[in-house]
Parts: sequence; structure tokens; C-alpha cells
Amino acid sequence: MKEILEKYKTGLENELFRILDFWQKNTIDKINGGFYGKRDNDNHVFKEAPKGSVLNSRILWTFSAAYNFTKDENYLATAQRAFEYFKDHFIDKEFGGVFWTVDYKGNPLDTKKQIYALAFAVYGLSEYFISSRNQQALDLAIDLYHTILKYSYDHENGGYIEALTRDWKEIGDLRLSDKDANEKKSMNTHLHLLEAFASLYRSWTHEKLKERILELIFIFLNRIIDPETHHLILFFDEKWNKRSNIISYGHDIEAAWLIEEAALIINNSSIIEQVKNESVLIANAASDGFDADGGLWHEYDIANDGLIKEKHWWPQAEAMVGFFNAWQITGDEKLLQHSLSSWKFIQQHILDKKNGEWFWGIEEDNAVMKEDKVGIWKCPYHNSRACLELIKRIELSR
Repeated sequence: MKEILEKYKTGLENELFRILDFWQKNTIDKINGGFYGKRDNDNHVFKEAPKGSVLNSRILWTFSAAYNFTKDENYLATAQRAFEYFKDHFIDKEFGGVFWTVDYKGNPLDTKKQIYALAFAVYGLSEYFISSRNQQALDLAIDLYHTILKYSYDHENGGYIEALTRDWKEIGDLRLSDKDANEKKSMNTHLHLLEAFASLYRSWTHEKLKERILELIFIFLNRIIDPETHHLILFFDEKWNKRSNIISYGHDIEAAWLIEEAALIINNSSIIEQVKNESVLIANAASDGFDADGGLWHEYDIANDGLIKEKHWWPQAEAMVGFFNAWQITGDEKLLQHSLSSWKFIQQHILDKKNGEWFWGIEEDNAVMKEDKVGIWKCPYHNSRACLELIKRIELSR
């Protein structure tokens, strides 16, 4: 077992530095500032592509976390670049919150207030504060946290509304993307609010913040996790009525460890065991999406009894961590094997060994999907975080 884990760790260390190297060499926009908004699989850069706030926040988180782990000043410099660009261009100085996108020169483009984007801003800024001790970053994170509560929190039913207009009015199209349901509440936004609030709590141990984190954990336990299947329900109306018949295996396995992490960060002993037990149940439910080659299928359409036969990069990264975490809780070696199988699948099918980074994913016939290598959604967050998380866990298990 020790040899298996050491080999796993070595591979992940090498991959982490490969990912970071790609982003530093291929994404920095030296003319207009910040980072390019788009690169394709052939490494062609689209210099005039819009720049997404989520991409910038995830770059900020990635290089802050990389510095916190390695203490390499080069990574901190990249994190600082992301921070400076974010505060100068993505923060809405008139109405508060963050823009969804700016144009390639940094001017506001899509000004809709998507709470998911604010969550990632809090997440990235919180990690950057830990690396830089820049008080402005922590102040911005706290301000965005209060903005989320002021405009998005549902005082009647609990939870958070998906989106609003630039000046915080109700909006007809609440969708995060054109693939999402147009509903008031989503699992996805709540998962990343939980992640962001928990990250903020590491530096700002405010009692009200702790209460919000605990409330989000209970929303998952009582509303979002299906009590019969232990899969996550993806969409809801404002009163938490179910509005989805899709299973997202990637979100299942991501939640399987993120909810537990939040419970551990706030150190709430009364729910940690309950959350650990649920984490294992969710991980076992997510394993329904495993294919024989070790890859995790994208989604399952319950209503039409149909598997969405694509394997995207990010569920594979989350599978490495989620199943490893479930193994740590239970000692069930089958779960460890799932984590190892995910890594093997990534090495065989997802790593771009020619141009660097990871492909978006593969089709059913193993053909590479023609999607962004860098883009509004294609960021260094899932894969770098999986490497960092597992390296740390393996080191602690020695």
C-alpha cells in the first residue's frame, strides 16, 4: 500500500507542476492585462475573446494555493496578477458584486450578477489572502460575502437565489449556462457557496459566517441530497420543490468531499460523523457512473433512461479526491481503487501530452472533444486542486 500511494503522489506532483507551467506560459495577456479568455486544443489563442470572472477567480485560487503549498514566489506573482486584474476589472464599483465577463480590454461585457461567480470570487480572494496577507483581498472577500447575503439570500425559504440584474433586481434568465435549467435555486451554486464560505472562515472566524456554513450543510443533508438514492438533486424552485431529473456524477463525487471539508473547517463535532457517513453514501452512488475503463460518465437522464456518454475532465479530477476521501473514512480498498482508476484514465485519455494541460473530455468512442483548453469554464481549478489535495492527504497518511 505504501508503495502504491508513493507512486500515486509522485505522479500527481509531476502533473501539478505541468498544469501550473502550462497556465503561466500560455495564458498571460501581456498586452491587455490579466489572462487570455480562450485557447483551443491546438493551443491557438483567441486574443479578443471575452474574459470570464470565474476563470480569473479560479486562476487566483490555483496560484495562491500553489504558493501556499510550495512557497514558490513565482506562483505568488501569478496570483497577484490575477488579484490585481480582478479588483480592477471584475468588481462592479457602481453596484457591487462582480461582472460575469469583461471584454478582452477589461471593459464590462455581461454585467449580470450570477451568485456562482461571486462565490468563486470569495473562494479565490480567501486563498489569496492566506498566501499574500493582503488585507485588501480579505476585505473584498468579506464585502462580497455580505453582498451575497444582502441580495441573494432567501429569508423565507432558506438558500440563495441564482442570479439578479446588474443593479440587483429580479431577472428572467437565471441560468448559469444554456445547458442549465432556468430555476431559482441550484445545487451547483449552493455547493460553491459552501466551498467559498468555508474557505473564508479559515481567515475570518465570524460567528454569523459559521452559522451560514452550517445552514448550507443542512440544506445539502435535508434538501439537495436525495434520501433514497444519495445522488444530488440539481435544480429547485424557490420553495425547494424538485425541478430536475438529471444525475451529475461529477457533482456527486465533488460534494462527497467538499461538504465534509466544510464541516471540518467549522469544527462542528455534532455533524461531522453524520456528514462522513453521508459522504460515503454519495461516493457509492457516484460510482454508478463508472465505466469499465475507469472513466466517470458525465450525466444520466432519469426521465429518458439515458446516459450522457461523454467523459469530461473535471469529474475525473473530483473522482480522484472524492473516492480517496471515502476510502480514508471507511478503509474500503474498492474506493481507493476507484481513485487510482480515475488517475489511470486521466493519464490515458485526458492529459494533452503534446500541448499541455487537460482536454475538455472524450466522446463515447474515445475521440477528443473539440472544446476549449482555456475558457470561461475551462480553468486550472479542478485538476490542480485534485493534485494538491491528494498530495497532502497521502503525505498525512504516512
